[in-house]
Amino acid sequence: MQTTPHGARLGARAVQFGKVAVAAALLAGCTTVQTPTKGDPFEGLNRTIFTVNDKIDQYALKPVAKGYVWATPQPVRDSVTNFFSNIGDVYIAANNLLQLRIADGVSDVMRIVINTVFGVGGLFDVATLAKLPKHENDLGLTLGHYGVPAGPYLVLPLFGPSTVRDAIGSIGNYYVNPISYIDPPGLSWALYGLNVVNTRANLLGASDVLEGAALDKYSFVRNAFLQRRQYLLSNNRRGPQELPSYDEEAPPPKYDEDAGAGAAAAPAGAVTGTAGTQGAATTAPASRAAAATPVQGASAPEAASGSAAGPHDENGAPANTQIPAGQLVPPTRFNFPSLKLR
Repeated sequence: MQTTPHGARLGARAVQFGKVAVAAALLAGCTTVQTPTKGDPFEGLNRTIFTVNDKIDQYALKPVAKGYVWATPQPVRDSVTNFFSNIGDVYIAANNLLQLRIADGVSDVMRIVINTVFGVGGLFDVATLAKLPKHENDLGLTLGHYGVPAGPYLVLPLFGPSTVRDAIGSIGNYYVNPISYIDPPGLSWALYGLNVVNTRANLLGASDVLEGAALDKYSFVRNAFLQRRQYLLSNNRRGPQELPSYDEEAPPPKYDEDAGAGAAAAPAGAVTGTAGTQGAATTAPASRAAAATPVQGASAPEAASGSAAGPHDENGAPANTQIPAGQLVPPTRFNFPSLKLR
């Protein structure tokens, strides 16, 4: 079988990636951890590769990213981000269709067409303005969608945190990425490098927060990566039709007529209770004689049901203890109300 030059070039790149992984494994082969964390049996090797990656980032990638931010205006950096995001929608759409998420896959294809045609090759994100959402998907999530276990946690040389399943999926993402098929190869590698530098520049603020907040950067990055991958996987399995919708407003509460009548009668009951308390207070020794004298125009208020309300005398008849507000003097120091006599 005859091999095309382009296929040979892709195979050579895969061999180079394999050599880097083998070299890192040989470098950290003697590193062991006495009690590795569950789900991370290669913690000793992973920590060594993580340290090497961190040093490369600290002394090479991060300074280049800062220089890129200093030399490149923000609108240009946004256009570069949109360009690579539009290319990423290609394998996102492919994986959504592989997972039979037809609506999301069609939406991603529409994003690619709109941003490529009306966004000048993807330099402007017109699809987001058109209310087409941006999804996240890759071949690792597709494998997990169909039940492939994640496997142990891995730290890949130069590529960072991953798992066995995601490492296998990244190879498929490489072949689906349109940048891999650009000729000449130098332009393809230059675009990959620009994507790495631009992505690192977008994460400068996050890395500063990580360095200042995390006591153990390795554990923090590992836990954050695994939790996010689990969230994306569970979201893909659940599907968009099971997500809660907050678009529709909740209907206003309904109150029946009985509740409305009870609420309307509440102020009257409150006034009656207040007057009853004041009337009961007139039985104090200081004003017993005045309270026993009936006042013209004063009568016991009736409840909503028509029965008499208020205090009763010893014969069971309603007692006229209600006093008009105009004849009541504010309470004294000892809370004994007195009457204002005309």
